[in-house]
Amino acid sequence: MPRITKATSTTTWVFAAINSIEPRVVQLAEIDLFGAGQEWAKVRRPDVEKFVKRRLSELAACLGDRDYLDRRFTVGDLMMTTVLRILRHTDLVASEPRLKAYQDRCEARPAFGRALGAQLAAFGAG
Repeated sequence: MPRITKATSTTTWVFAAINSIEPRVVQLAEIDLFGAGQEWAKVRRPDVEKFVKRRLSELAACLGDRDYLDRRFTVGDLMMTTVLRILRHTDLVASEPRLKAYQDRCEARPAFGRALGAQLAAFGAG
């Protein structure tokens, strides 16, 4: 059996963010931001929101009472927080107090600010 290292755990959280959380979060954002008012969106949204809530609840349970997913701030937290930010137009993260506190803690980190600034700089470079 392979040994679980800090790097393995961090990589696991990166993949969890982009493969387990982000797909449905993006789906909900697309419904809300691009399909609002359309009949298909009204029909589809409740099921997608239910799935997102379940994933957020599972994430909150995994986080537990730790400050960060890997007990220390890592790239896994950068990725997960970036995914959670997609839900800014909703109150879904706030409905999970542990996740809201986690997101606030991550966004307050200088490393998060630098990473976000570097990402957004590419959009202003044109």
